[in-house]
Amino acid sequence: MDDRYRLDKERIRRSFDRAAACYDEVAVLQREVGERMLDRMELIRLRPRRILDIGAGTGYCSRLLRRRYPKAELISADLAPAMVARAAERVTVWERLLGRHHFAVADLEQLPVADGSVDLLFSNLTLQWCSAPERAFGELRRVLRPGGLLMFTTFGPDTLRELRLCWGEVDGYTHVSAFAEMRQVGDLLLESRFADPVVDSETFTLTYAKVRDLMRDLKMLGAHNATAGRQRGLTGKGRFAALVDAYEGWRRDGVLPATYEVIYGHAWAPEPGMARRAGEQRGAIPLAQLRTALGRRRP
Repeated sequence: MDDRYRLDKERIRRSFDRAAACYDEVAVLQREVGERMLDRMELIRLRPRRILDIGAGTGYCSRLLRRRYPKAELISADLAPAMVARAAERVTVWERLLGRHHFAVADLEQLPVADGSVDLLFSNLTLQWCSAPERAFGELRRVLRPGGLLMFTTFGPDTLRELRLCWGEVDGYTHVSAFAEMRQVGDLLLESRFADPVVDSETFTLTYAKVRDLMRDLKMLGAHNATAGRQRGLTGKGRFAALVDAYEGWRRDGVLPATYEVIYGHAWAPEPGMARRAGEQRGAIPLAQLRTALGRRRP
């Protein structure tokens, strides 16, 4: 990867800490994608004893997982302490008494979890914030029990393409992260010794009246520019005006689009004696059957 797109993990942590109080106001896409990922699990038979929701944020998907698997031990973990605190506030008294829901501040690239101790790993739109995706997938594989399941989503390269292209007309700084392609994600799963990887993608388009509204939503989500090649000072009025002018070229039917490419994936930790060498499978498997079976809603 171009070194300009290397991510500043501490900046990411601070951004999401500041966003914790207002995150739920604007996390519409994050909730929708999380629900769709859970819909995909309807066709998978699994009775997990321990679930790790990594990148849990304020705990929306954790609460859905709790309803689906009420007897499982659930760990909600996030890089940002304020997000973890927000999620913990919403635990019921009954859950506290049962002691089955735990919370942790954790980095996906260095999980404080024992080897082979998790039956279900759930990660919704978190992997794109990892500096080293190969290390992240290695950690996910390490903590998963044989026969355990990894379910995840992450953003693909078309995400915020309008914003990326428009900033490219204004200056030479990096303003949007570099997101992995679907085939790269599939390769990482194989290289990390996961079995039967399945990946698929879907495009969402959010619309805005003004560029400033899009920038406000990104700020409230905590999705600040954390790339090494970012501009270190404030954006001047002239440069922002140039961005607005460039983005106006994308206006259709009175609104400005913001594209998000979402990559869905799941894979298994091989059972003993069934581990496959990386490279034995060729490419990724689309989820055409899953699309038909679930009849998923479209944005």
